Amino acid sequence: MPVYRLPRAPVFPPADHAEPGGVLAVGGDLSPARLLEAYRRGIFPWYSEGEPIWWHSPDPRFVLETERLHVPRTVRPVVNQGRFDIRFDTSFDAVIESCAQRKRPGQAGTWITRGMVRAYRELHRLGFAHCVEAWVDGTLVGGQYGVSLGDVWFGESMFYTEADASKATFVVLAQWLRNQGVQLIDCQVHTEHLERFGAEEWPRERYLARLRELVEKPTRSGRWTIEPGDPALRV
Repeated sequence: MPVYRLPRAPVFPPADHAEPGGVLAVGGDLSPARLLEAYRRGIFPWYSEGEPIWWHSPDPRFVLETERLHVPRTVRPVVNQGRFDIRFDTSFDAVIESCAQRKRPGQAGTWITRGMVRAYRELHRLGFAHCVEAWVDGTLVGGQYGVSLGDVWFGESMFYTEADASKATFVVLAQWLRNQGVQLIDCQVHTEHLERFGAEEWPRERYLARLRELVEKPTRSGRWTIEPGDPALRV
């Protein structure tokens, strides 16, 4: 399959034209219009600093249906004992910077380039990108960010500096999304960490068909909040 070079207009070739490794296209920019169009079509950017922008649509796709969330027995006390103060959308810049600085096994650098940081900050300002944070005694110790469109949450990255912090943010977020009517969490590619919570691989064709349906639903834009006592804070 060919790898497409993108024009200036925020358009993409069909996601199912991606080559076997998932690469679909190269070039373009990270404008809000292009990023949102990419997510609507099951495409996301993934590249390293100094490279052109590579756009991906892997097959299979790793997803979690929120109604099928599984919270491991060992994780339940982490949430129920209130070890972490969980907040939404209070420190997006700090979360994305922490995700960018996180060292990952087998990776010399980060795919969260300076251009990506600027782009997702702008999506946050526009009300499409959000973060979930874990705090202890006024210190940010974990969190994650992603993009919301329709009834889909597109997870991007997570970090932690204290054990179990990212697990707590994921469980609370997944339960909150489910309670809000969001049906699907796009995890992009397989990780053992998210498999523990019920994520599974779908053929790209199945994912794209479900995506087309769900992104037509109203988007929960604007700043998100979670109040003490919210049902999502307990398992």
